[in-house]
Amino acid sequence: MEIKIENLNKIYPNGNWALKDINLDIPNGMFGLLGPNGAGKSSLMRILVTLMKPSSGKVTIDGLDLMKNRREVRAMLGYLPQDFRFFAKLKTWEFLDYTARLAGMKNKAKRNDAVDRMLEEVGLFEARDRNANRLSGGMKRRLGIAQALINDPKIIVVDEPTTGLDPEERIRFRNLLSHISTRDVIIILSTHIVGDISSTCDNIALLNKGKLAYSGSPEGLVKQAEGHVWLIEATEKEYLEINDKYPVISTIPTDHGWELQVVTDSINGYYGRQIEPNLEHAYVYFMEKNLNQWSQA
Repeated sequence: MEIKIENLNKIYPNGNWALKDINLDIPNGMFGLLGPNGAGKSSLMRILVTLMKPSSGKVTIDGLDLMKNRREVRAMLGYLPQDFRFFAKLKTWEFLDYTARLAGMKNKAKRNDAVDRMLEEVGLFEARDRNANRLSGGMKRRLGIAQALINDPKIIVVDEPTTGLDPEERIRFRNLLSHISTRDVIIILSTHIVGDISSTCDNIALLNKGKLAYSGSPEGLVKQAEGHVWLIEATEKEYLEINDKYPVISTIPTDHGWELQVVTDSINGYYGRQIEPNLEHAYVYFMEKNLNQWSQA
């Protein structure tokens, strides 16, 4: 299973370029699509799930042309949009049963088995008789992924899945997706939250202003930030200066001031030491040092 994107463009009627000459291969497993708000991630997702047509270019999914074989492609898809909605008056199991029928599951016995199996898998079986609008935010997102998985899709597209979730639910949701990715499926996780993909994705792509800025492994992106991440011990006065000069990743108060993690080429006389970068450091460094110049080329 592979998704191949060639010279993909999307121009809106107002002249805004949402996507510019995107060339990208997406293999089996968990694939992270990273970028700031407005980078073009949602436009790309909507094209991949056949909700939007590209202005030009080609997308093939397992050899099927997205534009010529839309029905076949849709049968392979599961989609959790950022603004996931449901019918408030339906119970949890009723909503999942409804989505299963929409997905083409006509046999009632098989549909009932699939609903119960999915409720178990996402940890909602005990809430099966609760009205969907009475679920917590995290439980609603889990119901969203359940409806995306109900017909055993080969491609699962998840758009900004953890926005608004507390840390415990974010971790639970990431672990659920990671478990699902061990099957013969492609999971595309689109997010602006680096932590959502740092421990789950073997391959990532970085979008900025509609362009593909990076494609490869998370480790490859992290390597570009080596030697550019610093841990600085700063006074209150220095903290204000540093915060104005450099991208500050984290701030921890100490007995004598602040301990700061910053991303920069040089700390210009402040007291500090270099530390090993993580994906969040690498993302900020890449955005600061590469993308602005690249996007103007």
